[in-house]
Amino acid sequence: MTEETPTIGVGQTIPDASIQIKSEEGVDSIATADYFKDCRVVMIAVPGAFTRTCSAKHLPGFVNNAGKFKAAGFDKIACLAVNDAHVMRAWGLDNDADGVIDMVADPFAEFSDALGLTRFMGPILGRRSTRCAMIIENGVLTKMFMEEPAAFEVSSAEHVLANI
Repeated sequence: MTEETPTIGVGQTIPDASIQIKSEEGVDSIATADYFKDCRVVMIAVPGAFTRTCSAKHLPGFVNNAGKFKAAGFDKIACLAVNDAHVMRAWGLDNDADGVIDMVADPFAEFSDALGLTRFMGPILGRRSTRCAMIIENGVLTKMFMEEPAAFEVSSAEHVLANI
């Protein structure tokens, strides 16, 4: 898909793709239809693991507010990035997200492309997912919090909690 692919809209079903999550046992490849089935998920998409805003603000906000999301009826909290599963696990461990947030790897940007989220972010990062947060219920997008380029406001944990 290209950068012109429209971003998924509220009311649409999450597209079929393959994602990866690494645990102590190894890397699991999971179909998105299975991951989002019969549950309520808050998912953030970030440009990359270990990047400045993602590491200092975005992921820590969801780690620190995980209890509030669970209390609000969420079954899962997911963090999606166009990185490999090993990097996502290391980043999660570095941010105390292990067992709290599913660190979802999209190494080939398959899922990010299908969601219409990929953008070219310059010669250092290359093609990555744009920053946003989504509420997904039983595989259907019910709320989207899309950031403007280089912004971090509407997809913060605090903003999402205040608007669910």
